[in-house]
Amino acid sequence: MEGQKKKLSGAQNRKRKREREKDVVGMKKSFSKWLKDSRLVSLYALFTYVTFVYQNETVGTNWACPARANILGAHWPAGRLPSAVIGPWTCQTTSWNDRAFEAAAEMKHYEVEILDAKTKDKLCFLDKVEPNATIGEIKSMFHKSHPQWYPARQSIRLDPKGKSLKDEDVLQHLPVGTTATFYFRDLGAQISWVTVFLTEYAGPLLIYLMFYFRVPFIYPPKYDFTTSKHWVVHLACMCHSFHYVKRLLETLFVHRFSHGTMPLRNIFKNCTYYWGFAAWMAYYINHPLYTPPTYGEQQVKMALIIFLFCQIGNFSIHIALRNLRPPGSKTRKIPYPTKNPFTWIFLLVSCPNYTYELGSWLGFTLMTQCLPVAFFTLVGFIQMTVWAKAKHRSYLKEFRDYPPLRSPILPFVL
Repeated sequence: MEGQKKKLSGAQNRKRKREREKDVVGMKKSFSKWLKDSRLVSLYALFTYVTFVYQNETVGTNWACPARANILGAHWPAGRLPSAVIGPWTCQTTSWNDRAFEAAAEMKHYEVEILDAKTKDKLCFLDKVEPNATIGEIKSMFHKSHPQWYPARQSIRLDPKGKSLKDEDVLQHLPVGTTATFYFRDLGAQISWVTVFLTEYAGPLLIYLMFYFRVPFIYPPKYDFTTSKHWVVHLACMCHSFHYVKRLLETLFVHRFSHGTMPLRNIFKNCTYYWGFAAWMAYYINHPLYTPPTYGEQQVKMALIIFLFCQIGNFSIHIALRNLRPPGSKTRKIPYPTKNPFTWIFLLVSCPNYTYELGSWLGFTLMTQCLPVAFFTLVGFIQMTVWAKAKHRSYLKEFRDYPPLRSPILPFVL
């Protein structure tokens, strides 16, 4: 019995082996057939594509299916699509192919949800947003549902602690899926840059003139509405007034701002800085006991030349920067020297407008030989250096071919 069991076991094993071999052969045949079919499908797809291209370049007829026209409209001339391609491309009746195209067209829209950057609460959900919509347009849509947050007050970002996105950024170019999640932060009440500049610069102009004319309650009563006997005091008043009148006119007619607004709270800080220093300088320069510079007329004339030279240079740089940006745009370009010799400093400095501004106040300090003016010049230089370094880093990051020899504010030094 044991031998028969062994023989039966061997027969079963051989039978199972033959069955496995048949299965393997069947699998090979199935795989070969699948591979053959796949090649046919690939050849058919290639033929269909070539037919598309050929018909588009030669005959071309109108397409009646709006869904397909929406999908392929970016790649084919308007209203002209191949007529020789038949089968799944025929658009005479509504079929599953048309429904597939319409579904694909629907997928071309985005869903946008906006969350609070602090609490992560959902503030707004926007459906069917066009892929070419900009962040500025999304801000306008958000403003409709939340009127208290106008676009200039909104900061839209990809990460709660990340940087704000630019208004010109396009939705489909951002690293988001079909459901885009943005985070909102309130920037507070905003005010236009033009208003800020006009307020900042009109204040020092009027305040300085009040001290120059010695209006009552500034100096002792016997000096009310009197004038100084030193001609340098009158020259300093003309230079100071010229500087701020120039700034006001540049704000109105020259400057083009990349950002339209700034937080309202900043105007109080800026006005305190400009108005306070103007009053401090004017008090000592126009004081009845003021004494002229040590080296007299020669020192004053030299200082006047420096002041005027730098004022013209500063104006020339502002004109050159204005010409880089077309009206109504926020494009940034690398500034280069022009035919104007005052712009040749661009070869060595990234922010020559600050360089010339520093030179103007150094000249005014030398002209008046007044300590508050020197302190104002020092504080202004520190602040302008911070701005210049930030702008220089921005240029290096944005433009790979940015001139390597340039320094932020002082050639070869800083």
